[in-house]
Amino acid sequence: MLIHPQNIPDIPQQTVEVARASFPKGNIYMNIRDSLGSIFDSEAFADLFPQKGQPAYAPWRLALVCIMQFMENLSDRQAADAVRGHIDWKYVLSLPLTDPGFDYSILSEFRTRLLAGGAEQKLLDILLHRLRESGTLKTHQRQRTDSTHVLAAIRTLNRLETLGEGMRFALDSLAVAAPEWLTINIQPDWFDRYGRRVENYRLPKLDSEREALGSTIGADGLALLDAIYDPAAPQWLRQIPAVEILRQIWVQQFYTPELDGSIKWRSVKDMPPSTIAIHSPHDVEAHYSSKRSVDWVGYKVHMTEICDEDSPRFITNVHTTLSTITDEQAIEPIHESLEEKLLLPKEHLVDCGYPTSENLVSSKTKYDVEIIGPVRLDPSWQTKAQLGFDSSNFQIDWDHEKVTCPQGHQSTKWLAGHDISGKPLIRVRFNGSICRACPVRSSCTKSKTEPRELSLLPKEQQIALQARRQEQQTPEWKATYTQRAGIESTHSQGLRRSGLRRSRYIGLKKTHLMHVFIACALNLVRLDAWLVGIPLAQTRSSHFKQLQPQGA
Repeated sequence: MLIHPQNIPDIPQQTVEVARASFPKGNIYMNIRDSLGSIFDSEAFADLFPQKGQPAYAPWRLALVCIMQFMENLSDRQAADAVRGHIDWKYVLSLPLTDPGFDYSILSEFRTRLLAGGAEQKLLDILLHRLRESGTLKTHQRQRTDSTHVLAAIRTLNRLETLGEGMRFALDSLAVAAPEWLTINIQPDWFDRYGRRVENYRLPKLDSEREALGSTIGADGLALLDAIYDPAAPQWLRQIPAVEILRQIWVQQFYTPELDGSIKWRSVKDMPPSTIAIHSPHDVEAHYSSKRSVDWVGYKVHMTEICDEDSPRFITNVHTTLSTITDEQAIEPIHESLEEKLLLPKEHLVDCGYPTSENLVSSKTKYDVEIIGPVRLDPSWQTKAQLGFDSSNFQIDWDHEKVTCPQGHQSTKWLAGHDISGKPLIRVRFNGSICRACPVRSSCTKSKTEPRELSLLPKEQQIALQARRQEQQTPEWKATYTQRAGIESTHSQGLRRSGLRRSRYIGLKKTHLMHVFIACALNLVRLDAWLVGIPLAQTRSSHFKQLQPQGA
């Protein structure tokens, strides 16, 4: 399909008249069209379509439909029906009332083109540009970010189900790609074990029986892989994704086969970490993760929004990651993306998962962004017990590489090295004989014989860390940081309105595309609320909490 160069058509007069009669005061879609126009144009997506072939359905309309479907949390079929039957949708899309719409499968094809062309981020970028042109996006000096978990579009499988589903997935794929080869190498009892979806309620209940079944499945998988990797087998069989997934699952779940061909399950301590462990053969990028009291299999999304007082709370960036990627690892790509949009804030409010000494320094020096978020306290027993001398009680002379203790004694060793993760670390040690004779030794170290030692970060990081630990105790800093909590309402709105917390699609890229659609949808919802003067909702509290006196 190809795109013919065209201007965005005007809204048909009949559609305007009927829409105005049906919605005398307008509605969200009509307000958006009247305020921003069509938002997109087909030329923005021209590189995603070939130059020859039949004309494509207008990409600017498909982009809008994809966003509008998440404004109402509709399926593809429901969104296509809305294009055919909703007057306000026809108004936004400049369609006549008699337009028959399109088949819902076109939406899936359009999403595939966006992903293939790496254009998913373009949707949010264009929308933000239009908001800036219209004057509604006026300032972005203070922004806030937080992450939330996203469930993958798969079943949660236990270990035995993962084995069975991995084998079934591989057999199904081979049945399509190489049916004749599979017919020769298949074993008769495989039809009973893998002919239908493997579900826990059909599996044995006793541990001994489940272990025996797992060993049987393991032997089946090993036999299939041996046949595939036999020199006489076609080489291209090994390139089938389901076959490679089966091989990886078997490596992760079983020890190397014994000489007699027997196979044994790996013990829990020998299982791979969650960062690489395959939980389901149907989505190998969905990993198990745990945060506080939440356990899930899937992904994680970081939403960044403006929180300046005189601006709508527009979402400026969406960053979707594997569930095992920590929050502190997301700061750099978020700032890089905001810089590309020319939307870097001066102050970036985040929770304690994001700020590290390294991030505090690099964000300021590289992007001129001040991260406002609490850092973790000194982990020493002195800080936890709030007595004795922690690292803040020592004076550091960086130029001469000396540290002075509260009693006035200087360190004797300054060793620059690295910690177990490879990050720079300075180890400082004091004189043993002086430490052992010190009258306040019990407030400095619990060791009976060894002198006091300190671990310091590089100069800029150590200074930034100590400064933040002191700053975050002040009332002024706490008053600023309270604004970060508002990002929780964005997660709530995305969850309630657009299904933010459960992916519709398989894989990280498709899940990220869904989050971009949701961000665009929420921005349009917030634009409409700003235009019609709907105030921000107040934080809700229980009736009992409301009885608490002010300042108590």
